[in-house]
Amino acid sequence: MTSRLAGLMAPFALLSLAVSAPALAREPIALNATVSAADPRAAEAGQEMLRKGGSATDAAIAMMLALNVVEPHNSGIGGGGFILHHDGRTGVLESIDGRETAPAAARPDRFLGPDGKPMPFRQAVPGGYSVGVPGNLRLAKAAHDKWGKLPWADLFQPAIRLAEGGFEVRQRLDTALKALAPVWTDFPEIQKYFWVDGKPAPIGTVLKNPPLAALFRRVAAEGPDAFYTGENAKAIAQTVTNAPRNPVPMTEADLAGYQAKPRKPICGHYRVYTVCGMGPASAGGVTVLQILGMVERFPLATWGKDDPRSWHVIGEAMQLAYADREKYLGDADFVSVPIAGLIDPAYLKRRSALISLGHALSDHPAGDPPGAAPRTAALPQPESGTSHFVAVDRNGDITAWTSTIESFFGSQLVANGVILNNELTDFSFTPERDGAPVANRVEPGKRPLSSMSPTIVYDAAGTPVFTVGAAGGKTIIMQVAKALIAHFDWGLSAQDSIALGFEYFNSDGLVLEQGTSVEAMKAPLEKLGHRVSISRFGLKANAAERTADGHWVGAADPRSPGVSLQE
Repeated sequence: MTSRLAGLMAPFALLSLAVSAPALAREPIALNATVSAADPRAAEAGQEMLRKGGSATDAAIAMMLALNVVEPHNSGIGGGGFILHHDGRTGVLESIDGRETAPAAARPDRFLGPDGKPMPFRQAVPGGYSVGVPGNLRLAKAAHDKWGKLPWADLFQPAIRLAEGGFEVRQRLDTALKALAPVWTDFPEIQKYFWVDGKPAPIGTVLKNPPLAALFRRVAAEGPDAFYTGENAKAIAQTVTNAPRNPVPMTEADLAGYQAKPRKPICGHYRVYTVCGMGPASAGGVTVLQILGMVERFPLATWGKDDPRSWHVIGEAMQLAYADREKYLGDADFVSVPIAGLIDPAYLKRRSALISLGHALSDHPAGDPPGAAPRTAALPQPESGTSHFVAVDRNGDITAWTSTIESFFGSQLVANGVILNNELTDFSFTPERDGAPVANRVEPGKRPLSSMSPTIVYDAAGTPVFTVGAAGGKTIIMQVAKALIAHFDWGLSAQDSIALGFEYFNSDGLVLEQGTSVEAMKAPLEKLGHRVSISRFGLKANAAERTADGHWVGAADPRSPGVSLQE
């Protein structure tokens, strides 16, 4: 392993790969550049920045802003995200946390009803209760200050053109609009942007968002303060405080005080590779490494993707890892998270030993990792939405960014054309269980636990060879783990890895993706004692791989309209 990644010495160690060495003067080290996003119009925005000589981060910011316009139901500046960045010249890997925060008025009992019981999830989402202080613009500026090359204002131009000139409603947006139509009877403000003649805008309609375009222009000229202070901050605070459903205080001070934070990436070995992801408040890095660590002892490459044993082992490891996620993970600024213990090789060996090839486990309890404080598991909450995008530039920089406003159209609240998130429903609704605090309970200034999992993988020489991320709530972690196994164990391309059929779970057992090759695993898995159902999933992954000839090739999930574009 090269000195660039000399920190990657111990398997499954908690690492910070940031170094202070100056960038080395050298020729560009990537043979090409690529972008991948969940909408072609966003990918084109990223490609435009690369053609102007921009960095991977410039391209990623342009894609985030464009997605805000064309994919408003999933992501944007009204939400937050996580960035994982590899510097091609120095080999430095860093990450920035732009996750939303709970406002000062938020308390652990926010989502408890008058009877002291958790309110129904769907009751909590619409309106003010669910809105966290957005992080994406502070995240974008922090990334641009470190890794950007083009002027800040240039990055906004594709999104401004889309918001002012109009964008066509396509299938995914149409689906989201129809799904939310019954809810919007209480939210006339959002109807102004997406309804035509009293109905959700149909496919082919060209929509415009002049207030969003105007806000983009202000932020492009003045920086993020134009969003977090002044008239826009006042508009957001008033929208939340006076929401038609679940009104609750949010102040201008809540917005002005938001900070994107540098975090230590979480890295560990899988086979001969080093897999790196986000640390808390993302559960992605830890949980992906747990799944990989538990399946590593099994000969998945020999079995292959069509062997039921592969999916049995992966399914068991997945459920054991998610059990640990629910019990131990949360915002590490507020709770003690035993990260090193959760990805400790000896601990994962013990967890893996629970997996039998002869039968399914009857239960998948959380474990007892080294360094864990007494704690009880949270009750899981449903999630949806989100968008992942990746850019690689000719300097070899990689920016992997997962962005979200949580559910379709977030809280259903809109201010200056910006859809506001419902990220606070990612907190656990029950603050205590069995007399012990829940790690992911609501607290002022806290960041809710996330499943977003931007990931970069290095080979044995320390060269980045793969990057992947996904959308789809808690399925994100498993989408990423499945893609890594498919690529590195089964030899599939990035495109085929994310296209491969999917396995997940619910309270009744394993769930296999309808209409894919994994559906054939149902009977064999049932013979092992699994309860198995078949279902469709709203999956949406994006990736890129470094091929044997040194070129980067992007990949986009065929379940989505996403594309990859090369330069």
